[in-house]
Amino acid sequence: MKKSLLSAVALTAMVAFSGTAWADLLVGVGGPMTGPNAAFGAQLQKGAEQAAADINAAGGINGEQVKIVLGDDVSDAKQGVSVANKFAADGVKFVVGHFNSGVSIPASEVYAENGILEVTPAATNPVFTERGMWNTFRVCGRDDQQGAVAGKYIADNFKDGKVAVVHDKTPYGQGLADETKKAMNGLGITEVMYEGITAGDKDYSALISKMKEAGVTLVYFGGLHTEAGLIMRQMADGGLKAVLMSGDGITSNELASIAGDAVNGTLMTFPPDPRLNPNAAEAVKKFRDAGFEPEAYTLYSYAALQVIAEAAKKAGSNDAEAVAAALKEKGPYTTVIGELGFDAKGDITRPDYVMYTWQKGADGKYTYLQNK
Repeated sequence: MKKSLLSAVALTAMVAFSGTAWADLLVGVGGPMTGPNAAFGAQLQKGAEQAAADINAAGGINGEQVKIVLGDDVSDAKQGVSVANKFAADGVKFVVGHFNSGVSIPASEVYAENGILEVTPAATNPVFTERGMWNTFRVCGRDDQQGAVAGKYIADNFKDGKVAVVHDKTPYGQGLADETKKAMNGLGITEVMYEGITAGDKDYSALISKMKEAGVTLVYFGGLHTEAGLIMRQMADGGLKAVLMSGDGITSNELASIAGDAVNGTLMTFPPDPRLNPNAAEAVKKFRDAGFEPEAYTLYSYAALQVIAEAAKKAGSNDAEAVAAALKEKGPYTTVIGELGFDAKGDITRPDYVMYTWQKGADGKYTYLQNK
């Protein structure tokens, strides 16, 4: 009896003392927390943090509280791999991120080797989910889907225009530009120019002179808002009266602060505004009450952690491979961006993109408004 009692006491003590080791479920959030794309890193961070707070308030994931661990990849592939290795060393089991496709793709290999599940809110290059890996998921669409929408819009609305296709040479930017080019070419529109720029450049005068000489009336740009804003401003300053169209990589109100009045009339593909989804109403209020506008990928980041949590509950396990299987087999899942199911590759089964135009909103500030 004494021995049994001692064993029970010892076991209780072991559980008590070891509680801090297993009570937290570590979730990494990887993205550009600093650097020119920090606005998007903030979206991923804020979205995941609010989701974690709400999940924890409801009891956590299978009894474990979510603890967010941040990793700053500065939109750089090598730094992204370093972040991935640190997450693995820290004991992270799930990752919300990364933002850039060029970072998400190499980082996912580190995660796969270390039993970590990655759900990206924003990486759209098809390669991310086309490699047959067990651990790669996204809650956004793909560049081939987005490019198809952009290409059709160009064919329908710029049939007699002169189109320049420009990209930033990254897996995301060039991938999206190439998919748009493929789609519009298939519909009978041939570009008059196809050019690559270097991300981080500040002077696009040579490119703009070349476009003016070619009589360009529409510039399709594959890249991010930092370069897009400068190109728009310099197009206006250089007297090139052409419309710029781009994709989800310019979905930040920072674009207007870079481009100024030149942003007016810019076209952009992005899914239907998640802030208007009834499922997001409560979360949107919390963000706004905290002084943060949940634009672009904020709610996608929230949804990424939501699907991890719900799949873990359906799996009855916080094991990453069990959660990955549940994501594919036990959906769809209700999220702030709507119902999400996943196919065998880890892509969502209901991708949707629509066209937006940048114009002045009700408050007199430039922003992106969905076309009617």
